[in-house]
Amino acid sequence: MTFIMTDYELLSNKANDETTARQALPEDAEAVMELLVQTATWLRSTGSAQWSGLLEGNDSHRTSDAVRRGDVFVFEEEGHLAGMVMLLRQPSDWDRELWGEEGHEGAVYVHRLAVSRLFRGKRLGRDIMEWVKNGIRFEGQDRVRLDCIADNPTLNDFYSRLGFAHCGISDAAGSEFCKYELRLPPSRPDLL
Repeated sequence: MTFIMTDYELLSNKANDETTARQALPEDAEAVMELLVQTATWLRSTGSAQWSGLLEGNDSHRTSDAVRRGDVFVFEEEGHLAGMVMLLRQPSDWDRELWGEEGHEGAVYVHRLAVSRLFRGKRLGRDIMEWVKNGIRFEGQDRVRLDCIADNPTLNDFYSRLGFAHCGISDAAGSEFCKYELRLPPSRPDLL
């Protein structure tokens, strides 16, 4: 199967010394969905309603389609799916609702960062986000954008500590969401 998204350069296939990174393949879609449901179940156990639609079979990000398009990257350790992240070259309807209609050129949108509970406590979420910042480059990319629920101080602090600038708060789906952006250094032309 040919992936639509091929305009990227993998600068590193490692998120850390133990964890490899690669573009997800169609045969990974089931395991990726299992990880997302596992994460939604854990979130619910903490009292959070984030990603709860996944537990009712509502996948607003159409993950299997995202895998087929080449928008999903997986992180493996010792033969196990340790984590995943969705990187969208085009803003989703959700992104347009939060960010408005302007300023999307050059932005890659981070969605569905998830780490298997088996790899909890290893700072893999941080390593995946560092990989997003430094391990992959997309043609024409100059910034990474993401959002998270405003009433989760731990998650908001996580993105701030990674160097993402807070760009405001938007209302969507009856909640407030913080918007974050990270400007990337200019890419070397010989890498693209």
